[in-house]
Amino acid sequence: MLLGYVYKLRPSDEQAVKIDNWLDMLRSSYNWCLNDRIEQYNQQYVCGDYCDLRTKSEACALTCFVSKNGASGEPWKLDNSELEIQGECCLLPYNLNNLPYSGKTPRRSAGGIQITQLPILKISRPWYKDLDSTVLQQNIKRLDTAYKNFFEGKGFPNFKNRSNFRSFTYASGIRVDKNKIYLPKLGWMRFYNSRPIPDGFKIKSVTVRKKADGHYVSIRIEDNSVPDYIPLPIERINTAVGCDVGIKKLVSLSDGSQIKNPRFSRNKKMRRRLKIRQRSLARKKKRSKNRKKASNVVGRLHQKISNQRTAYQWKVAHKVTSKADLVVFEDLKVSNMKKRCKPKLDEATGKYLNNGQSRKVGLNRSISDAAWYELRLKTEYVAGKLGKRFEVVPPHHTSLECPECHHVDSPNRDEEKFLCSVCGYAADADNNAARNIKQRCLDKFNIKLTLKPHIKKDKSVRRDLPEPEQLTLGLILLETPTCQSTQGKRRYVSARNSKRSQPGNLSKQLSLFEDIKDA
Repeated sequence: MLLGYVYKLRPSDEQAVKIDNWLDMLRSSYNWCLNDRIEQYNQQYVCGDYCDLRTKSEACALTCFVSKNGASGEPWKLDNSELEIQGECCLLPYNLNNLPYSGKTPRRSAGGIQITQLPILKISRPWYKDLDSTVLQQNIKRLDTAYKNFFEGKGFPNFKNRSNFRSFTYASGIRVDKNKIYLPKLGWMRFYNSRPIPDGFKIKSVTVRKKADGHYVSIRIEDNSVPDYIPLPIERINTAVGCDVGIKKLVSLSDGSQIKNPRFSRNKKMRRRLKIRQRSLARKKKRSKNRKKASNVVGRLHQKISNQRTAYQWKVAHKVTSKADLVVFEDLKVSNMKKRCKPKLDEATGKYLNNGQSRKVGLNRSISDAAWYELRLKTEYVAGKLGKRFEVVPPHHTSLECPECHHVDSPNRDEEKFLCSVCGYAADADNNAARNIKQRCLDKFNIKLTLKPHIKKDKSVRRDLPEPEQLTLGLILLETPTCQSTQGKRRYVSARNSKRSQPGNLSKQLSLFEDIKDA
């Protein structure tokens, strides 16, 4: 089992400065390796030295490749036994391009070639010797992961700057002793031990991350003797709950209940606070110390919002998972929902027309503030941890389909109300969508629930009002209320510092010259 524990570090001033220097050097190395791969891809058919058009100077063949046909650098990973030149064993295979390839030796990856060049990097730039070797290797593997995501359909790797490169990873040499952690070439460092690491787990890797409010360490631990979380089998599912996410209400459940959305970054108070601090930041002189301080203030506020959202989502995930054995979400493509509107071009004038993008900005911000996908991941993790099952279903027409007659029509929904135009079924639109989400999952796996959860009836949606009773003047009895008729509605409160246990009229009429005690 793999687990991740996050703690806040308490580095000294020297250690904090050293971490910042490491981040700068690692960012420079990352960008150089990325540029090396891009340049090699562009010059993969060039043999020998060539002229770089940007620098207008002579350049040699690069030491990295991305394409399968590239042959620069040292593409083959050969053992010492395979290299025998004139009867002698070659320990460092530097000139391998002219050697025959037998087809048995695996081909090196781009990351493997760049990792072998790290000793040369430390010789040419001695200040890189201060960095731990595993940190430099993990930095190149980070670029390999970016290229892997690109080949799977995600975006191409970008060059990093100080705002989006704020972490590095250790692979070995870490020790933890109570509230202290040892990081190679950084030394012992204190941290806030909010929860102890369980016994039997070994540390696999450690990631140091710089945030607006300080430095954090993420410890990845593993214990092979503990099995991973196993989802609940379908045959043992007795109850299920469907979840529909939204903006006004964060989650609407199939049992009729709803969970509100606090809107941590979009509420009136937080928007005003952000506006004031961002305005103060804009007034500062660029590249000044005051501007850097104001930027840190804005960053800490965003970090606070993120922490509030994360804590609230964990509570919501536990609350939703505790309701049933099966939790069902809709498979929303959140990134597609936040895409820009297509431009509209007037063919007559050649000008662009209003496409509604300015109005969609507020919707995109509200979707980002709700963080639906993060809530889905947290709910899936909590469900697996508690031994329950989590599933997702397609979201098409979940809010337009009637759960009784299964009629799909756009007029069925009127903002937050749902009224079927065929059978007349009425309910809240979000709770109705959650009910359809739940039913789709049950039909997908052919699940028959043995226990039906209690469905909370919605009183806000009324289809028809009862007819008022017909009253006539002859049936109306006018009666003056008396003390006996209103005795059950009166409040009996014993007065302080008084002998009477019940309020009421005094037994004797008082005059102006008599005291209450005499009565």
